[in-house]
Amino acid sequence: MWKHYHIIENTSELGERLAEAKGLTRILSGGTDLMVELRNGKWPELDTILDISRCEGLNRIWEDGDGSVHIGALVTHNDVVSSALLHDKAWPLVQACYRVATPQLRNRGTVIGNLVTASPANDTITPLMALDASLVLVSKSGKRTVKLADFYLGVRKTVLRPDEFVREVFFNALTPDWVGSFRKSALRRAQAIATLNACVVARQEDGKLYDVRVTLGSVAPTIIHATGAEAMLTMRRVDPEVAQAAGLAASEDAKPISDIRASKEYRSYMVAALVHDAVLDLADPDLKNQVPLNPVTLNTHMPVKAAPTADWDGEHIETEINGKHYSVENAQGQNLLQLVREHVGLTGTKNGCEEGECGACTLILDGKAVVSCLIPAGRAHNAVIRTIEGIAEGDQLHPVQQAFIDHGAIQCGYCTPGFVMSAVQMLQEHPHPTREMIKTGISGNLCRCTGYYKIIEAIEDAAEANGKEAA
Repeated sequence: MWKHYHIIENTSELGERLAEAKGLTRILSGGTDLMVELRNGKWPELDTILDISRCEGLNRIWEDGDGSVHIGALVTHNDVVSSALLHDKAWPLVQACYRVATPQLRNRGTVIGNLVTASPANDTITPLMALDASLVLVSKSGKRTVKLADFYLGVRKTVLRPDEFVREVFFNALTPDWVGSFRKSALRRAQAIATLNACVVARQEDGKLYDVRVTLGSVAPTIIHATGAEAMLTMRRVDPEVAQAAGLAASEDAKPISDIRASKEYRSYMVAALVHDAVLDLADPDLKNQVPLNPVTLNTHMPVKAAPTADWDGEHIETEINGKHYSVENAQGQNLLQLVREHVGLTGTKNGCEEGECGACTLILDGKAVVSCLIPAGRAHNAVIRTIEGIAEGDQLHPVQQAFIDHGAIQCGYCTPGFVMSAVQMLQEHPHPTREMIKTGISGNLCRCTGYYKIIEAIEDAAEANGKEAA
């Protein structure tokens, strides 16, 4: 799949590597898009992967002295969802990130990666366009700032040069007089690409809307502004009639096409519905309760070991799995799932879809639940990994394992290791989850047999056992 794999330690090294690249080179942070593309044969001539997932200084979220909010290149969707600053200063982006895929994918997928992939269906572009965001593009020769609106040339096409990388995205923080909301239409609640999405952001003064921005995704080759809806909403108060008129105006602004996910007629109808709902959201005092400040992320925030030195050959992998040290050779071009199953011999982790959609391959990487089919094997170097084989205490099953047995939360059993790993991680993060939190925690795991009821009951029972043990 690739010839060379480098773990990058800092942005200076990244700039040097990009400047010196001889063959086709791709940057990998989360890998949730790149690994699927590689599996589907999109990059048959790929020479080098530059893994920046442990690159120093790129995982920050901060507000500067001028009131601009900055999001670094390694900030994941779950990082955004968990950020009190962004809940307060960039609420529509939090809404969007909370609807991206599943907890396991939100633990790896990054906001910048979502922007650079440049699909008009990507959820984070729409709110960031409404926030009038800019990107900092860096190369060995210097840096430049580009408005997000000017970054896109078409579907999956950007102005990014081969020797550049996106270091951060930034925008003016939403102050208390600004309101905003993001809405998404998809075929299911989790693990679904948007059929379309919409964001409305505006400044309120004396109950009226000013500086209105209405952006639409998946209705054109790039994210667009619904200029008619923006004009219609300006200097108006939010009420049902205004919301309906804004939705109809946005539908006129959009010129959608039909594709595999939806027809143009459906998209035109849903644009009106989404914008209508987003406008009404602006007057909802409980809007921010939609995303909890302490959400289920399947992340226990354990310290990550330092990246290897620059002279690492990319092939000899030293890793810790279930508390035991392993040295792995000849895993170049493979994924973490293959390393665990074929090289180490821990076959409890299952190979299902190989596209991150079923959760059967869920394991814990550096304290985060992830789908191992979308992570290169080289990422295991200097990492701490936990698989289904490592959660029991000697002959004593983990409470989640025992609860699955007691409740018959298993039929064919193929998906069970992934469910168990997600549940174990969730109970570490939230020892006493609500049923809704449990549903969120296992939303990245699919089962074709049990109907989920017994699985949820088993996790509830394990949580109750945790409480009794703590007492």
